[in-house]
Amino acid sequence: MSESNAPVSPEDLPLLVLASASPGRAKILREAGIDFQVIVSAVDEDAELAAATARFGTLDPSTTALLLAKAKAEAVAAQEDADGAVVLGCDSVFEFEGAAYGKPHTAAVAAGRWAAMRGKSGILHTGHWLIDNRSEEGQDGGSGATIGEVSSAIVHFAKVTDEEIEAYVASGEPLPCAGGFTIDGLGSAFITSIEGNPHTVVGLNVSTLRELLGSANLTIMDLWA
Repeated sequence: MSESNAPVSPEDLPLLVLASASPGRAKILREAGIDFQVIVSAVDEDAELAAATARFGTLDPSTTALLLAKAKAEAVAAQEDADGAVVLGCDSVFEFEGAAYGKPHTAAVAAGRWAAMRGKSGILHTGHWLIDNRSEEGQDGGSGATIGEVSSAIVHFAKVTDEEIEAYVASGEPLPCAGGFTIDGLGSAFITSIEGNPHTVVGLNVSTLRELLGSANLTIMDLWA
């Protein structure tokens, strides 16, 4: 697996390109035995959402996750380095009490969210968008497929104390994470249970990827390293 934006010759490019810089998503693919290349998109998420809202009105959290996953996949698929590959874009949005939450970015926002979430539950939506960027002609058998799906899981939070929230926020871990928490790091101590696939909460459901590959006439075994 290679994780860089440096040019890669077509013969050296793995079949799957992950359009995400997320270490959690990369770890999931590695542990699933999948060979892949990371090419990070330069999508302006705020601009994408503003344009979509202006066109369609307010989007629900699930649709938001799928829209951003699609935008990231399309941005990377348009790059020459992704020619001949299958591109996967992912994005996660946390839904709590009907509202959508992305990355908190600041300590104050993260602390406020945790104070509201403790002892309650929310839904983590991860959008997956797959683009078959292989040629539709010739031996590589590209399908031209472009398809997406959302995987969702319910997350139940412990009744954490103010001291625990302060310490967790000070660690910096929740700031770049959708919803302001992780289940594969320090935040795991503050989550009591998950209803659904835990990989969805990390940001990439391999089972969903397997289903999407069928539309590109591929199997998950085609991606095994």
